[in-house]
Amino acid sequence: MSTALKDQFGRSIEYLRISVTDRCNFRCLYCMPAEGLPWLPKAEILSYEEIGGVVRQLAPLGLRRLRITGGEPTIRPNLEELVRLLRAVPEIEDIALSTNGARLPELAHRLRDAGLDRINMSADSLRPDRIAKIARRNLGFDPATSALAAERAGLAPIKINVVVMRSINDDEIEDFARLTLDHPWHVRFIELMPVGEMSGLTWEHIVPSDEVLSRIASLGALAKDGGPPRGNGPAEYYRLAGAPGTIGVITPMTHTYCASCNRVRLTADGRLRTCLFGDHEVLLRDALRQHEPLEPLFRQALADKPKEHALLQMKVGGLRALSQVGG
Repeated sequence: MSTALKDQFGRSIEYLRISVTDRCNFRCLYCMPAEGLPWLPKAEILSYEEIGGVVRQLAPLGLRRLRITGGEPTIRPNLEELVRLLRAVPEIEDIALSTNGARLPELAHRLRDAGLDRINMSADSLRPDRIAKIARRNLGFDPATSALAAERAGLAPIKINVVVMRSINDDEIEDFARLTLDHPWHVRFIELMPVGEMSGLTWEHIVPSDEVLSRIASLGALAKDGGPPRGNGPAEYYRLAGAPGTIGVITPMTHTYCASCNRVRLTADGRLRTCLFGDHEVLLRDALRQHEPLEPLFRQALADKPKEHALLQMKVGGLRALSQVGG
């Protein structure tokens, strides 16, 4: 029997983030250039059955948790078909979706019925005019409406991710934190990661998570919390007194969490990327389409997985935008 997937530093790899498209219906300031990017040719993008094939080969080696990402995954047609395929893999314990939330009111029940467990939704403002300004698209997106749609569909825990940007949306930190007083939602504040061609955002726009927590403490007593009952990420959680929801902070810039990294990423065109901000990746698509076993490629990729990212040195491994790999 094959041994479990471990990298060269002994970290067990049980979590795969799967990008199903490089396209998005938003153009968020920190994620994609306003003009977009050269899109991947359709012939290079993995089909749902091919993605299922990758997971079926990895699952017996220890893969247990999946996250479907993009670009924006919900703009790929019939996404519930992929969820259904992945749900049929016996070893998979958890399937999550990262989304901007714009299509959740129409899709939440279909995705849940297909076997999706939970969602992470990006929301960088609660104000309609500012949402459109940050996303550089006006799709009438309302974060509360989308989160409620996910809640009613049974997709839980619901996590709302806020990228905090100084002088852009940091005046809404307390407003987002107040959502946890009224709903069993988990609001996570993410430090801005200046990446690739997002040159308009710099170190000056980063709001350290310690500052975020200090501001939230003005609302009341803030205690360390175990966080949501299910999750794969590196957030540290806190709870306001009496709140049904929690507050999380994710700190790629001020407190790295590479030592506990348990993940790799599959790009939409079938490349295994071992570090979000590294330059190491292995093309799986050709071997997959030639019906060759993927295990040797995976094991070699993990043998080369770096110890830590080089984001603090502003090295991002040729990554032009976060939208290329789903964050």
